[in-house]
Amino acid sequence: EMLYDLDLGDHIVGVTIYCDYPEAAKTKPKVGGFSNPSVEAIVAAKPDMVLLTSDGNPADVYKRLHQFGIRTYAFHAKRLVELPEAMRRLGAALGVEEKAAVRAREMEAKLERYVKISRASSVKPRPKALFIIHPEPLLVAGPGTVIDDTFALLGIDNIASDARSPYPKYSVEEIVRRAPDVIFIGRGPMSASLSDKLLARIQSLSPVQKGRVYYVSELLY
Repeated sequence: EMLYDLDLGDHIVGVTIYCDYPEAAKTKPKVGGFSNPSVEAIVAAKPDMVLLTSDGNPADVYKRLHQFGIRTYAFHAKRLVELPEAMRRLGAALGVEEKAAVRAREMEAKLERYVKISRASSVKPRPKALFIIHPEPLLVAGPGTVIDDTFALLGIDNIASDARSPYPKYSVEEIVRRAPDVIFIGRGPMSASLSDKLLARIQSLSPVQKGRVYYVSELLY
C-alpha cells in the first residue's frame, strides 16, 4: 500500500496473497504468504529489491535472498508515531525522497490533529473498548500495536492494554470480566465470518445488547 501511495505500483513485480489493496494489487503475481513466502517465486520474479518487514517476515527468508544476491530492505515501524519517519526512510531507499517526505508530513499533521481532538474531548469517563483481531482462536489487539496506539489517540481505553504480548489470546470469561463498552471486530480474509459464534457466547454483554459491536476493515492494520 505504501508503494502504491508513492506512485511505484508499476514497479511492483510480486505481492503476498494478502495484498488486496488498492485494487491493482490483486492483479500482481503472488509469492506466497506473509510468514511463509516462496523464495523460489521471489527469485523467479527477478526483483531489483525485496521489501520485508521486521515484524513478521521470517529471518530465514532474508538470509536466503542474500544468498541469491538479491538486495533487501527491512521496513521498521510498529507504532503509529514511527510511521512518518519510516516512510521517509523507505522513500530514500527507493529514490523517491521528495514524495515520501510530503506524505510523511501529511501523516504527522493528521496525527497531531487527532491528538488535539482527543485532548479537547469532553467524553468522561473514557470508553472502554476491545479490538478482536480473530474470533477463533480469539486473538485481540494488545499493547504495542497500531490498534492500541489508535485507541490512545482517540481517547479510548483498550481493555487488553495490560496484556503480556501485542496480540494475546483472550478468553470469553476475560471479556465478560472486563466488560468493554464497545467491541470492534476486524473483518477480512483473516477473520471471515467466525465472529457470529463468539457474539452468541457474549450476548449478555452491554455492547452486544445495545448494538455497539462494530466491524472494521482490516485495512486499519
